[in-house]
Amino acid sequence: MSGLRTMQSEYLHWAKNQPPVQFDLGSSEVDHYRLDRIPFTISDLEIDGASRHRYLPLRQAIGRRYGVPAECVFTGDGTSMANMLAMAAILAPGDEVLIERPTYEPLVATASFLGAKVRRFDRSADAGFELDPGVIERMINPQTRLIVLTNLHNPSGTLADEKALRAVGELAEKSDALVLIDEVYLDAAHVAQKSAIHLGGRFISTNSLTKVYGLSGIRCGWILAAPALAERLWRLNELFGVAQAHPAERLGCIAFEHLDQIAAETSALLEQNRSLWNDFLASRDDLSGSPMRDGITTFPRWRGGEVDRLSILLRAEYDTSIVPGRWFDLPDHFRVGVGGETNRLREGLTRLGAALDSL
Repeated sequence: MSGLRTMQSEYLHWAKNQPPVQFDLGSSEVDHYRLDRIPFTISDLEIDGASRHRYLPLRQAIGRRYGVPAECVFTGDGTSMANMLAMAAILAPGDEVLIERPTYEPLVATASFLGAKVRRFDRSADAGFELDPGVIERMINPQTRLIVLTNLHNPSGTLADEKALRAVGELAEKSDALVLIDEVYLDAAHVAQKSAIHLGGRFISTNSLTKVYGLSGIRCGWILAAPALAERLWRLNELFGVAQAHPAERLGCIAFEHLDQIAAETSALLEQNRSLWNDFLASRDDLSGSPMRDGITTFPRWRGGEVDRLSILLRAEYDTSIVPGRWFDLPDHFRVGVGGETNRLREGLTRLGAALDSL
């Protein structure tokens, strides 16, 4: 129908409709965690047909984990919905929003759907995609309503430290703007770093149990925000979903009770797998990028040009996948995930090397 705005993420549609492969280097999360490893009974899920208004036990569990009171916690269906609601609560049509480049494509798609004026600031590949507040300072103006970041950076996995984030917060305060940070990978940093919500009232953070904890199926996401904004989010959510599925909320509570157990093997796995990737990267003259220190994903450059032909070859002849960089505005880069089982990653990298050699 003409005259109607459409809301869609071209990247997510592409990603969810690719044929499965045995060696999925395109995955951006750790392997799924089987919930039958956690002791609970069906009665723990309160399957009584009822929903719960702003379910307090889950908000308290998230608050304890991240050091904030329950009134600062909004719960929703995964990080993507959290990002959508956060932007919808802040932005009005015509508002200016600054979004990093490269970044997770649905962030740009959401801001565009909401009618915001989207401007992009670059995180330089030559600088390892580090966050440079000076770049934001040169672009921010009194019309800027929101600055959008990912930390760890998606797609590169680079960590923005508190010093850089505080500098961004100071810039936002001067322009009466807010800072939204998608922190879904932050718990995979090699050093512990608190959520940006602790850096002051200009910050809003989103997160979930998906990428680092392997629990994407229960759609347990949240927003950490000042109480007044959290209340606005709850009221807005009544337009979108009224309430969350209560058995999923209960599963979220059970997961938080056992989160250290769920994540117990993740740190060692990622450290080993990042080392495996770094060795592979160092062996390739046709790839460039910074060695992995943090996170689950990395974003190397291929000196062969646009990566789509490499991606097509990998799927067609090597039963292997990557994510082409065009989805992140850098078509000569590609995203690799190292969250899977180590031997599977090792074989996937062998196949990636063979495909690169053939090109």
